[in-house]
Amino acid sequence: MTQTQSSPQPIKWKFPKDFWFANFMELCERAAYYGFFIVLTLYLTDIVGFTDTETGVVAGIFYALLYFFPPFVGAFSDKIGFKNGLILAFALLTIGYTLLGLFHTKILVTLFLFITLVGGSFIKPLITGTVAKTTTEENRARGYALFYWVVNIGAFSGKTFVPYIRQGLGLEYVNFFSAGMAFLAMLFAIFFFKQIDTAHERKTIADVFNSLKKIIAAPRLIILILIVSGFWIIQQQLYATMPKYVIRLLGEDAKPEWLANVNPAAVVLFVVLVTNLMKKRKAVTSMLVGMMLMPFSAFAMSLSVPLQNVAGNSISIFGLFDMHPLTLMLIIGIAIQGLAECFISPRFLEYFSLQAPKGEEGAYLGFSHLHSFFSALAGFIMSGFLLDAYCPDPKTLPAGLTELERAAYYSNAHVIWYYFLAIGLTAAVALFVFRYVTGKADQQKIEQ
Repeated sequence: MTQTQSSPQPIKWKFPKDFWFANFMELCERAAYYGFFIVLTLYLTDIVGFTDTETGVVAGIFYALLYFFPPFVGAFSDKIGFKNGLILAFALLTIGYTLLGLFHTKILVTLFLFITLVGGSFIKPLITGTVAKTTTEENRARGYALFYWVVNIGAFSGKTFVPYIRQGLGLEYVNFFSAGMAFLAMLFAIFFFKQIDTAHERKTIADVFNSLKKIIAAPRLIILILIVSGFWIIQQQLYATMPKYVIRLLGEDAKPEWLANVNPAAVVLFVVLVTNLMKKRKAVTSMLVGMMLMPFSAFAMSLSVPLQNVAGNSISIFGLFDMHPLTLMLIIGIAIQGLAECFISPRFLEYFSLQAPKGEEGAYLGFSHLHSFFSALAGFIMSGFLLDAYCPDPKTLPAGLTELERAAYYSNAHVIWYYFLAIGLTAAVALFVFRYVTGKADQQKIEQ
């Protein structure tokens, strides 16, 4: 008698059309967003005329609310439907980006940023909800893996193309690139995307506020959010400080957008390896490893100016090519940030969901990015004051300076990173204490 052995089922990568449409729209939106956001502080200072400190406040509020609004607009989009929500979101983004390219007065720019902010707030709950709706238990993990790659491809491509627009046409024209990508996504939402039924899972604004109240009232969660904000304060400097820092020290030909791409590249390369390496460790232990890496990121970036004083303006990289010391140290620092993110971000979401009451995981995860709200406010506002003190806007310097006199104003620019080094160390120590205290409390519960 022969036994037939069932052959393993092949991995299926087939998804509905709406899944691919949603991912294409996400790619367009991420290219638009990151292309715009990497030069936002430059735009606000160089085109609109805000000071560095004013720019820090405006950009910080914009980015903070971008991560605070989604649960609330998500409740609104549940009422109007995914398709209508996406059309509205991309219409607002198209209008907002276009107007930012056309008008550059402070009051109008603030208004148009708010339009863009509201449009952007719809995207995360709508697109991720679409991915969830168009996948099954069998292929959901692969669906989100594809979605994650699309997000990073969009972010990478947007920041890659933007320098050519900024240096070729002008900084304000980056807004038209973002408007074009948002408009393309809107056309797909109108003509190709189908309505997805969400009637059975609608939430009200009151429900969202209740979830927020529960999170704020949970000491363990709110403390962890504030600690992890220390990591994100440093991460925010890719957009808050780094673009101005690079251009003011290296000149207008520099491409800080490409340096920022080191972060998503590092995440894509290492996230699977790190996840497998730490899968048997507790979530808070993995986060602690990442937090301990972040001070080294800030320290590496602080070495750029001292290294330039020692090695000059060019360092040979294994005899293959030469690189400016500032570029080299920023690449190293940003790569360390990307590696740290691999330890922190996935496990933070895991820990956050485990703290939610049963059946309320989704509502809690809607506010899992509260750390971005706090870190954006603190990180961007700090950046404005630090740039003004150590790496000032060239337009604010006295007229008629010699090259040597001008250089003196930037001789301590690297000191900026010492502040973020201190924040990273403080956050790492705080998480170590948090891990010890919560671990002891959990052990006592088990023993009781």
